[in-house]
Amino acid sequence: MSDMRDMKDRIEERVNLGLRGQWYAVAKSIQVTSSKPHGVVALGEHIVLWRDKAGKLHAVEDYCPHRGARLSRGEVHGDHVACRYHGVVIDGAGTIVQVPAMPDCALEGRRAVTSYEVAEGADAIFVFFPSAEVPVAPKLNWLAEFSDPDWTGFLCTSPWACNYRYALDNLADPMHGAYLHAKSFTLAFGAKQDTMKLEKTDTGFVVSRVEQVGKNFDWTEMVFGTATWCRLDIPYPAAAGPGSDMRILGTVTPVDAHNCIVFFWRMRKVTGLEREAWRFLYRTSLEERHWNVLEQDREMLSNMPDDARQREMLYQHDIGVSRIRQIMTRAAKQQLAAEDAALRAAE
Repeated sequence: MSDMRDMKDRIEERVNLGLRGQWYAVAKSIQVTSSKPHGVVALGEHIVLWRDKAGKLHAVEDYCPHRGARLSRGEVHGDHVACRYHGVVIDGAGTIVQVPAMPDCALEGRRAVTSYEVAEGADAIFVFFPSAEVPVAPKLNWLAEFSDPDWTGFLCTSPWACNYRYALDNLADPMHGAYLHAKSFTLAFGAKQDTMKLEKTDTGFVVSRVEQVGKNFDWTEMVFGTATWCRLDIPYPAAAGPGSDMRILGTVTPVDAHNCIVFFWRMRKVTGLEREAWRFLYRTSLEERHWNVLEQDREMLSNMPDDARQREMLYQHDIGVSRIRQIMTRAAKQQLAAEDAALRAAE
């Protein structure tokens, strides 16, 4: 019985902090330059990012092996990063390349901190967190809209003071749009009663309202793979300018057990001069309204207690929430089993 309880606790801890063997968005591309290192925290790990002279991205543990200072408080030194405390220089592989205070120091040449695989696209930077099952970074499963020239949009990010699972649950819950966002520009329409259906796909599932389509935030597609994504449409009134409904592509990154960062791409299928007109309209008018909607989600979720899942009473509308939790619990169990097997093999 104690072994079963221990495994249950380990699974909960793993899911709470973030599944491994996946890519996670950690920053906007514009945040990382060749002039200054940029520190982030994801899955409880401190990471420093920078670009070398050719613009190539690097990511290593945000820790100087000399005395433990944050490398993100230092500077970019040529192609490497240098600690401001005593000048120790680290390369993108996590190797000490120079200790300027002591030439020919025995520390030089030692790989002393963890390095991370990085990927960049759609104005964002992703870091891969390896697992015993997936120790080498696979190709990131970008969504099709990112490479389709007919789609255009804007990336927005926001820190939320809640566990990332609350944000994922929120995305898989279309019914909340008719209540939480009832006074918004785009989500003030539609019925407040319905039932939900869930359809499995090759990459995840779609949860949607049965009776209502195209009136509100009526469906969400969850996509699982080497990264976890959501896709949903927000019906647009004529006053929102040319193009299709607004499509939201999103992913959520756990910072720690109590904080996360959301990444949302607000997309629209529109081309030519109409594209430029919509992008202008978005920046001058629509963007503020969309941030107001996102703020409603943030305010609601960040004020929920940490133990809400232990006391909640789910009903039919929560089939998407339940499905996400089943997928994540199964993945965590597999990851922990692989780690345990690796430990036994090493003994």
